[in-house]
Amino acid sequence: MQISEVMTANPQVAKPSDTVADVARRMNDIDTGAIPVVEDGQIKGIITDRDIVLRVVGEQRSFDTPVSEVMTTDVQTCREDSSIADVIFQMQDKQVRRILIVDDKQALTGIVSLGDVAQEASARKAGAILEDISEAPANN
Repeated sequence: MQISEVMTANPQVAKPSDTVADVARRMNDIDTGAIPVVEDGQIKGIITDRDIVLRVVGEQRSFDTPVSEVMTTDVQTCREDSSIADVIFQMQDKQVRRILIVDDKQALTGIVSLGDVAQEASARKAGAILEDISEAPANN
């Protein structure tokens, strides 16, 4: 199964010049903990709820601070045709909870979280267990 089947397609994005307050409100409105930061079609970073807590609240910065000053710039990406297994390995290897999904031109097409892949893995495991149960001989 490809990651494009479980990713959130066309995620909302922020611009580097957006304020932390604006992005935090958007996170609240769409119930997410991360928003990719994109400028002129290029991924510049990602702003997470953790970035806001540590780099804004923790450092007592203004909520009018531009996202570019507090975002995470070391962003992990993978292609839409990557397998879920490859993405899980990348998450483990890089110790990240979110990966941005890009097309062959490196344009953002989606985002996938650890929760997204865990949910899919659980569904697959449940399906495999159900299949095993269904195939088990009856012991009447």
